[in-house]
Amino acid sequence: MLGGLALAAGAIGAFGAIVMRKNSSGGRRRGTPADIWARPGMTVVFRAELMPGRERSERTFRVAKLLPSGRVLLDGVSGEHTEKEFERQR
Repeated sequence: MLGGLALAAGAIGAFGAIVMRKNSSGGRRRGTPADIWARPGMTVVFRAELMPGRERSERTFRVAKLLPSGRVLLDGVSGEHTEKEFERQR
């Protein structure tokens, strides 16, 4: 009888942890429009520290594709880039 009680208590605790985890995310999952920082076609500007000596217009590029990882591919620049590499939009 004591073993059954311990098993039931463990099941209730696990269920409670799952419910709390779902509630803490606010009902949104990563990748929903509220979490996306860039979209194909929009322009982004590299931070000046990454491209010293270049004017803002020379550091501006267009987003070609948004990857599932949250990184972007840009027109005219090779490689994948993250949000931290760019200036915040005003």
